[in-house]
Amino acid sequence: MSLLYPWVLALLPIYVLCIKFCKPTRQTIKFSNTKVLQQITKQKNITAEILKFLIVVCMVAALSSPVKKHTIMFDNTKGYEISLIFDISGSMLEADKFDISKKIVQEFITTRSNDAIALSIFADFAYIASPLTYDTKSIIKLLEYLEVGVAGKRKTALYEAIFLSSNLFKNSKSKNKIAIVLTDGYDTAKTVPLQVAIDKAKDLDIKVYCVGVGNERDYDASVLEYISKQTGAKFFQANSKKKLEDIYETIGKLEKSKIKSNKYIKYQYFYIYFMLVAFVFSLILMTIRR
Repeated sequence: MSLLYPWVLALLPIYVLCIKFCKPTRQTIKFSNTKVLQQITKQKNITAEILKFLIVVCMVAALSSPVKKHTIMFDNTKGYEISLIFDISGSMLEADKFDISKKIVQEFITTRSNDAIALSIFADFAYIASPLTYDTKSIIKLLEYLEVGVAGKRKTALYEAIFLSSNLFKNSKSKNKIAIVLTDGYDTAKTVPLQVAIDKAKDLDIKVYCVGVGNERDYDASVLEYISKQTGAKFFQANSKKKLEDIYETIGKLEKSKIKSNKYIKYQYFYIYFMLVAFVFSLILMTIRR
């Protein structure tokens, strides 16, 4: 434990000196039996003085702000920034593609503890489920509760998802910004033109790795390959669970960018406890003086 303002403790010796040298003048009152008066007031005075001193000690301690420091290090110097773009349209329910893909994506995330990861999902429309974060456990938890239908079931807003996800990297300082698109279909939503989505990713230097899952006739391999080539990435096809696992492992072995590591200091404050004790002593002092 440490003090944020240790110099405040200098008030204590000043207070002690005031007790000794700054005695107030008291008005003299005649009383017929001084011995009785002394016996009545002596104990109260001693208790009151002790309480006053303890109140001051507690208040000074509170003002010095005792804290406990918790240092949190995000060792992301060897990591890179990844946006996971996940197709959750109705067709993903076929042949358990959704459940298999979700599990593999979760396993991929567990191996990226030093990376900043974002999650975007799309079907009838696209939206950001989570921005870039080092809290990968929260992404895994989101995937656990993710179900087909939360973004509709009838359409596939593939290009919109790429465009929207690219905006997550606007303020990124990473040299290697990566998006991994997992889909089993064509863009049928037609909300964003293909070239607009590609240009957005290229402007922000994002490599878009496209992964087509399931039967090749269900998705447009030429378009997915075009997206990847235009952004300096690769296109993969996965028609089995093992193949999909291998793809994510391959992507995981890419050259890692150097991102500035972050150090955060979390303070746990204890001043409130000293203030509560001072408050209790004040109540006792008020009771004694009545």
